[in-house]
Amino acid sequence: MTSMNSSMTSPISQPQKQSIQSEEDIVKVRQNVKRIAALLNFRPLNQTKIMTAVSELARNTLEHGGGGEATISIIDKGRRRGLQIVFLDEGNGINDIQQALQDGFTTGNSMGLGLGGSKRLMDEFNIESVPGSGTKVTVVKWIS
Repeated sequence: MTSMNSSMTSPISQPQKQSIQSEEDIVKVRQNVKRIAALLNFRPLNQTKIMTAVSELARNTLEHGGGGEATISIIDKGRRRGLQIVFLDEGNGINDIQQALQDGFTTGNSMGLGLGGSKRLMDEFNIESVPGSGTKVTVVKWIS
């Protein structure tokens, strides 16, 4: 998944997995992603977009997925370099992904902007979910 060019200095050499089992874990994931995004020289606006999406997706992993993990990776694709975060849980899954991505849809007490908003903030967004078997959300932001 992660390929590193040996001539480039990287803030992480291997994907970093972080458990999400508590509010404190959400903070730790955010802090780690923020540190890596800054070291990769993302523009401040893009750092904010990444942090907003990561906050929402980590919270969903905890609240809707019953906890799980985040894996943070630096990815290279040709001349492009980016930051990829994968959120994985073994919760109840999502019955209707298209509905869950619509603004205003919520299963909790939120505004219902989480998944759709996260999708808009990132350059790539992929969600896989099987009801009863959990959810995997993969997001990527490319350095521009």
